[in-house]
Amino acid sequence: MSILINKNTRLIVQGITGRDGSFHASKMKEYGTNVVGGTSPGKAGQEVCGIPVFNTMKDAVAATQANTSIIFVPAPFAKDAMLEAIDGGIQLVICITEGVPTLDAVAAQHYAKVHGVKVIGPNCPGLISPEESMAGIMPTNIFKKGHTGVISRSGTLTYEVVHNLTQAGLGQSTAVGVGGDPVVGLYFEELLQMFQDDPETDSIALIGEIGGDAEERAAKFIKEHVTKPVAVFISGQQAPPGKQMGHAGAIISSGSGSASEKIAAFEAVGVPVARETSEIPTLLKQQMKK
Repeated sequence: MSILINKNTRLIVQGITGRDGSFHASKMKEYGTNVVGGTSPGKAGQEVCGIPVFNTMKDAVAATQANTSIIFVPAPFAKDAMLEAIDGGIQLVICITEGVPTLDAVAAQHYAKVHGVKVIGPNCPGLISPEESMAGIMPTNIFKKGHTGVISRSGTLTYEVVHNLTQAGLGQSTAVGVGGDPVVGLYFEELLQMFQDDPETDSIALIGEIGGDAEERAAKFIKEHVTKPVAVFISGQQAPPGKQMGHAGAIISSGSGSASEKIAAFEAVGVPVARETSEIPTLLKQQMKK
């Protein structure tokens, strides 16, 4: 099994006629994702890689019975794209767009919560359930179907960890990039619960980074609710206080959010923390043997 997306996922690409939208729509379709349509205002009736284009999300959902959307529109319009998807009846919205204003993200996340819609991102690489569906910008060749769930704040570190897992014989049930902005949708606690409830996931790799307290809350959640083996890597261990590192959410402020604090939180509840990403497969295998 997998979480969030599978062979039954019916995907709409918002912004499909743009450079990024068209490129990644073709890649997702090539992988086997059921891409049923795309949207671009004023371009209804066209096709991109054989995928029909609609003017609005309501039109697209009505014609295709889509349940998921992925957003490739410029940052100033990302909030409206998320709201349109929610109003159109989509149940899972994946926002790839980087640079979305924080208040726009807050408004969209609140609207989604009120309507019971799940959101991944913004500023994320998306997600993949290997050999079933990929909704994002991930390099599919490194993924292998299996039983390890992956949750990550970093896109490129997701790929590094997954490559190490695959090389070690640990395939993945689903890998989710939650995004590196201060305000995003589904996060560690919700996804940890989903993997805990998934009978086909037997272990979890979690990649965190400096900034905020999400990792500390994840550590507490694992202690109280997760019985499956978990291994963690925290990036930004050399980051100086007060300096943003890469992601908008990756900043140590007011003496909190440091890598050392996050590592200590996991170790305090018995969750092993890798010093290098390559150590994660070994840590997971050691726990599974216990």
